[in-house]
Amino acid sequence: MAWEDLFWEIDKEIKEEGLKKEFDAQLKKMRTQDKHKYLDTRARWEYAKIKVIKNNNNDKTNMEVI
Repeated sequence: MAWEDLFWEIDKEIKEEGLKKEFDAQLKKMRTQDKHKYLDTRARWEYAKIKVIKNNNNDKTNMEVI
């Protein structure tokens, strides 16, 4: 998959899930973390996408339990 396609797919998925604000915040947070310091943009976007979707799914699960 080309880099542009990956960014397009991630952006589309994040917007469909309504997580754009969380995704942008996660990317911003990662800029200051040493473990993400040397990752390329592609790896950062993949990580941020997985993280915010996982957090969103956990939040939904926690709301169902209550």
